[in-house]
Amino acid sequence: MTRSSRIVPFDLQDWNAAPPSQPGASPIDELERGKVLYFPKLAFTLSPAELALLDPALVDPKRKNISLNATTGVLTGVVVDDARKDAIAALVRRYYTSTRALLSHLVPGYLDSLHKPTTSLRLHRIGTWKPSWRKDDTRLHVDAFPSRPTGEQRILRVFNNINPHGQSRQWRVGQDFESLAQRFVPGATPFRPSLAWLMHRLHITKTRRSAYDHLMLQMHDRMKADADYQANGEQEAFEFPPGSTWICFSDQTPHAAMTGQFMLEQTYMMPLTAMAHPELSPQHVLARQAGMGSRA
Repeated sequence: MTRSSRIVPFDLQDWNAAPPSQPGASPIDELERGKVLYFPKLAFTLSPAELALLDPALVDPKRKNISLNATTGVLTGVVVDDARKDAIAALVRRYYTSTRALLSHLVPGYLDSLHKPTTSLRLHRIGTWKPSWRKDDTRLHVDAFPSRPTGEQRILRVFNNINPHGQSRQWRVGQDFESLAQRFVPGATPFRPSLAWLMHRLHITKTRRSAYDHLMLQMHDRMKADADYQANGEQEAFEFPPGSTWICFSDQTPHAAMTGQFMLEQTYMMPLTAMAHPELSPQHVLARQAGMGSRA
């Protein structure tokens, strides 16, 4: 890692402990500036019985991964309906519980505001699926979803590499969001509230898109479609080894997953009001750059 790296390491080995004090900005400050918090020794240890569940054949062929809605307890994406399904549910719920414990010490100011927790078990090797370019996550992007507008919410994700064969998960991590937006916001098509209303009325979107959602979707697509940006844009490659954990706001940190297999991913939604520095949020950055007042 270089001095300008956007990967910030922390020496922590216990999900239920606070990280030791270290010079520099706080974890919250680093996260809200779009950095990736990296815990090289924070492993999520699997039992022999759990290791046996790391089989891509257990994933529904129609889905990329297995997911647990931690609020409702509903597990989706599992092709079997026997004891293995219950074991997978217990595994991913244990990961959810571990991430809550970690965040309670790391970013305690966020904890009460985190909601809509979704835990994903990714068993396929990157590249197994051949998606369209818009869904190709080996291309640098920020997270934005056509059918699920986020509005005034942030997307916080906690990843862990559980590969049992020693294979790292390789990412590319891009630049700060402010300069990223300066590249991709100019030329964006104007927001049409009437179209957003119609798409929601027709159930194309789960909620009504805001001007912010409209801009973020364009940034997502323009980033992925720009071959020069993908090849030559400001970025760094980084390998997350087995047994490591990393955290970022995936709606702010440009990222691309290049290689790897077997990962746990915890997603939380969080309102802007929970941020220490909401002015650094993508919502406020896009509002300023698009000239749309205090919100985009």
